[in-house]
Amino acid sequence: METSQQLPENTTEPTPQSADSEQLRRQRQIVIIIIVAVVLFIGITTAAIVLLLQPTTDTERIANVFIIFMALESLFLGLTMVVLIIQLARLINLLQNEIAPILESTNETVNTLRGTSEFLSDNLVEPVIKVNEQMAGVRQLFVALGLIRRPQK
Repeated sequence: METSQQLPENTTEPTPQSADSEQLRRQRQIVIIIIVAVVLFIGITTAAIVLLLQPTTDTERIANVFIIFMALESLFLGLTMVVLIIQLARLINLLQNEIAPILESTNETVNTLRGTSEFLSDNLVEPVIKVNEQMAGVRQLFVALGLIRRPQK
């Protein structure tokens, strides 16, 4: 009896590279749609201005078109503000849910490294330094007694 479960052979996990390429394709489609919409809007606006500047057009019609244009502009600004607020919410979510845990983990790692370095300093470095001090003292004693020669420089 097997305890591990196996995935069916025909299901595949999406690779990060294919997910990135899919997201890049979507972004390109959105950019193309936005560019087409802007070009279309500029074309319609230009045609409307040319038609409204004809000598037979009355000023009341120009005022009405200007009011409509300003309403469309305010709708566009409102939509832009909504997108900005959504992006700001996503940034806050990213900071709270992804970056904050990374910073906490980094802080824990730094504290662990600090403790490790203190442990190594107390239990390895200091004893080695003390042994070297004592060995230097013993060497100087032997040099003073004439048992060994002074090292040549």
